[in-house]
Amino acid sequence: MIRLILLVGTGGFLGTVARFMTSRYFAAYFPSSFPYGTFVVNVVGCFLIGLIYGISEKGNFMSTEWRLILTVGFCGGFTTFSAFAAENMAMLRDNELFNFFLYTGSSIFIGLLATFAGIMLIKILL
Repeated sequence: MIRLILLVGTGGFLGTVARFMTSRYFAAYFPSSFPYGTFVVNVVGCFLIGLIYGISEKGNFMSTEWRLILTVGFCGGFTTFSAFAAENMAMLRDNELFNFFLYTGSSIFIGLLATFAGIMLIKILL
């Protein structure tokens, strides 16, 4: 059990660092009231989780440990629902209703679409 905790923690650390770097990049190069960094990490995270689940359903391509490291660890650290919620609250507070609805709707729709695309890509390739 300790081994799994350390493996998932390592994946979480790497995912968190990747999220931080991605968010910083988008904040520096695409300054906007629209939270592009969080949007991108959440959509990419959904796509990655779709790929991982697609691979894990294909048999012996991925061990249970790797699935935990990559989904619970890396993707859990990489994606962020709390930042998504906080950014939505800030847009509501600032009366940016268009950005609020665009961000909320596109995050949910494109996130689900990205997860589906990841699963389907693996089904096509493997």
